[in-house]
Amino acid sequence: MTPCHPLSLRRATRLTDAVLCHKRGGGLAVALLSGTILAAAPMAMAQEAARVQALAPITVTGAGEDPDQTIVATQTATGEKLDTDLVDSSAAVSVVTQKELQTRGVNTIEQALSYSAGVSVDEYGSDNRYDYFRIRGFSQNAAGSYLDGLATRTLNFTGPKLEPYGLERIDILKGSTSTLFGLNAPGGLVNAISKRPTDYPMGEAYTTLGNDHAETGVDFGGPIDGAGIWRYRLTAKWQDANDGSKYQKDDRLYIAPAVTWAPSDATELTVLGQFQDNEGNSGNSLPVGTTLSPDTFFGEPDFSAMNRTQRSIGYQFRHDFGGGLTLRQNARYSNLDLLYQQAYLSAYSDTGRAAYQVEGKLTQRQIDTQLQYDRQWGRVAGRTLVGADYGDYEVNEQAFSGTAGAIDPRDPGYCGMACISLGSAVPTHIDMETKGVYLQQELTFDDRWILTLGGRKDWVDTDTGTDTSNTQDAFTKRVGLTYKATPDWSVYANYSESFEPVGAYYAGQLATARPQRGEQYEIGSKFRPEGMNALFTIAAFDLSQTNVARSNADFSISQVGQVDVRGLELEGRAELSDHFNLSLAYSYWDAEIKDGANAGNRPQLTPEHLVSLWADYTIAGNDTWGDLTLGGGLRYLGRRYADDANEASISSNVLVDAMASYQIDKQTEVALNVTNLMDREYVSTPSLDGTALFYGPEREVQVTLRRSW
Repeated sequence: MTPCHPLSLRRATRLTDAVLCHKRGGGLAVALLSGTILAAAPMAMAQEAARVQALAPITVTGAGEDPDQTIVATQTATGEKLDTDLVDSSAAVSVVTQKELQTRGVNTIEQALSYSAGVSVDEYGSDNRYDYFRIRGFSQNAAGSYLDGLATRTLNFTGPKLEPYGLERIDILKGSTSTLFGLNAPGGLVNAISKRPTDYPMGEAYTTLGNDHAETGVDFGGPIDGAGIWRYRLTAKWQDANDGSKYQKDDRLYIAPAVTWAPSDATELTVLGQFQDNEGNSGNSLPVGTTLSPDTFFGEPDFSAMNRTQRSIGYQFRHDFGGGLTLRQNARYSNLDLLYQQAYLSAYSDTGRAAYQVEGKLTQRQIDTQLQYDRQWGRVAGRTLVGADYGDYEVNEQAFSGTAGAIDPRDPGYCGMACISLGSAVPTHIDMETKGVYLQQELTFDDRWILTLGGRKDWVDTDTGTDTSNTQDAFTKRVGLTYKATPDWSVYANYSESFEPVGAYYAGQLATARPQRGEQYEIGSKFRPEGMNALFTIAAFDLSQTNVARSNADFSISQVGQVDVRGLELEGRAELSDHFNLSLAYSYWDAEIKDGANAGNRPQLTPEHLVSLWADYTIAGNDTWGDLTLGGGLRYLGRRYADDANEASISSNVLVDAMASYQIDKQTEVALNVTNLMDREYVSTPSLDGTALFYGPEREVQVTLRRSW
């Protein structure tokens, strides 16, 4: 099959060998004749068709757009837990498609999110311990990361990372989300969608080379049997790389098999497996006042690791009973082994460097069961969603604190493991059990007014294996209203709430921690221009969270009271022509701490303005030479503070990215991707104790050769 935009069918006349021009998910149906396609054909075409034998019509349908072919998504199942047109949803959702991930050469989740409205990244430079990001001013590191609709939580120090090459798309749901997803901060969440089996044969192999960077990967799949009942996919990646300096590893091994069984249109079961082995780094900071290069390493090479081994197996099941009733169930079991070792400059160490080690094991069991009932009452259409989910999260850690040998900040030298002195192990055990039930009712009146009402009850039991335990529960609610002025232009408003127990992530203060509660008011508009593959959105919001938690330099937490964020977001993704793609995003955050000693100040690491712009243009070879694509992007992160006291300021910065690709033939491409093109040196974050600075990543140049089939 040859994919193309459905609008091109208006120009279709004759296609040799009955090639079907299609867009999966577009609901397109065309009649194939032997060597002839009847789609907006002239009368002469019909006369020719009468002389050949007609075949049975073939209907092409699907659940969504082809992520390989467009940067503009049309559907999401994240905002409502129902497959919904983005224009119809009363929530702000940004989507990063697979085409965008590939075009920009994305290698981390932070890079994937960096051109979306409402999201800030790049908080700790080349530190790759976790996927650091904020949504609408609130940190989502611990609770805001999801894979296929199920949480990938971090408890204490131990938590997983996502591999971008294994993803089909990334949905960013902004605003309070607890009515559907349970425990979460009010900013929103990131739901990454795994690559899954396709109903057509496909595959690719690639190799990427750069400065201290080498990787290779394969991704292939398709039908197993002639009837298409069984389908498969295998995605794998190997990487050997440094990140920031020669002592900062970013090595990866990723293998993800998937199998789908679909005996009929009504039933489908997909099993998703994953193995991931990462040898990462613990970050690197420079002493305040040093004149050395940002890639100078002040840790200890033999004692610098953030190593993970992740394993998971899960499934997604769907059965349509008919009569508008559908059952869905998602489940996943995963476990993770972690080793964290770091020597770092610290004001708390007499020797000038502290040492810290954590050995962690995390097990997560999750299941989410949903019943959807669709019904029509005259001019009113209804979609009812009833669900229940369960999660069991258990972490066991051994933590060791100590010192490392002194280091000369003007000429650092290393002493190896002989200078690492660690104290006795401090054990941490957290067993968190979550249960939730939720109900959502959507009513559509005259295909114009869409009312969404939702409510959820959560119960969270957290136990540390001693006398300390905590049981919390909450009821959260949501109401949303969308008005469609035209089929492609809507305005909406919503109110939603969030619930996030602090004790689930910080065991040491479990008994005294108070749950964080949030609420949001939002209005917005979404516009999809007729005849153009584009989506433009605007949203204004007012959200707040009480009992906001902060991490301190001594690994304790404090709760600063209430934080408010009012803001505005504008975002557009457009294919302005067959050759020109454009993405733009702007975010304004008016953030304020409302309580305590820092009342009236701006919350830490919360910029006021964020801007991004990406454009790429393809110069067609017209069968004379290959297509040449040139692209570039600009990212602006505004001035912000490192602390709630607003004593340490971080300057704004502007970064430029670029890419170029050449299509050697229909299956072979060579691409060049450059991040931080101008090699700008900038501070991303100071350390919590104020003695050191984390610098942002330096310029990185990578060349990729890709062969697809």
